[in-house]
Amino acid sequence: MSDKKMIATREGFGKEIVALGKENPDILVVDIDIGKSCKTGEFRKELPDQYINVGIAEQNGAGVAAGLATCGKIPFVVTYAVFGSLRMCEMIRQEICYPNLNVKIGGVTPANDGASHQAIEDMGVLRTIPNMTVIMPADYNSTRKLVRQAAEVYGPVYLRFTRDAIPQIYDEDVEFTIGKAHQIQDGKDVVIIANGDTVRLAIEAAKVLEGKGISARVLDMHTIKPLDTELVLKAAKETGAIVTTEEANVLGGLGAAVAEYLSENYPVPVVRHGVNDEFGRSGKAPLVLDAYGVNADGIVA
Repeated sequence: MSDKKMIATREGFGKEIVALGKENPDILVVDIDIGKSCKTGEFRKELPDQYINVGIAEQNGAGVAAGLATCGKIPFVVTYAVFGSLRMCEMIRQEICYPNLNVKIGGVTPANDGASHQAIEDMGVLRTIPNMTVIMPADYNSTRKLVRQAAEVYGPVYLRFTRDAIPQIYDEDVEFTIGKAHQIQDGKDVVIIANGDTVRLAIEAAKVLEGKGISARVLDMHTIKPLDTELVLKAAKETGAIVTTEEANVLGGLGAAVAEYLSENYPVPVVRHGVNDEFGRSGKAPLVLDAYGVNADGIVA
């Protein structure tokens, strides 16, 4: 991992959305009155005519974004992940995904704001809705690249960002493609498939496993829908064992997507590591992850 400073992926979104908005006046931000947390303040300041704050009204924000999309705009609705996925879910299904509109949704996971604000179901829930693309970047630079790609591809896209600072993994020149996983390192005994904040944990775990004589391949599966089935199949055939790890409920998310695909196409042992069907908890992000066993030691085990 890079020795650069720790930085939250929400910072990458805030930086890139300003650049995109300056390049394309059709790109708008629909804020749900938490611009400070979601890093849309700079966009509001520099591009006020492309910024709409609907107040604390997530469902209305989804509807407004859908209407804007029918007029050729590219709206980014930004809020906490739990509200941008669950509170808005019916509107996302009916008003955005069913007509396949060009709306992007950014969700931030705020650990310190309490258990009610923890989103561990969002990836699995939105993955089940037709036409939706679901993405969770692993660091600042990959976030910037994937946000840009989300703006350039047509259709509904959900991106989940971290509120807390996390290590930078990638250099600025590394390229990313929606739907194509990034292999961080090779290995022959097992594949660890991660996304978002757990990518750094997978890298740490692979180092520990190397000391135990186990060669672990690490994949950053930043897009869980569409899943990079080609790379998953290749990994399964070449190693014969998969461990998925995610900062989300193992029901419906990354692990489920991998297990579903392999069970029908190339069955191998798959262990799903993550939150085991529990609600969120209050506390600082690293402590919350440790409470769930979502850490390098958990992956190694």
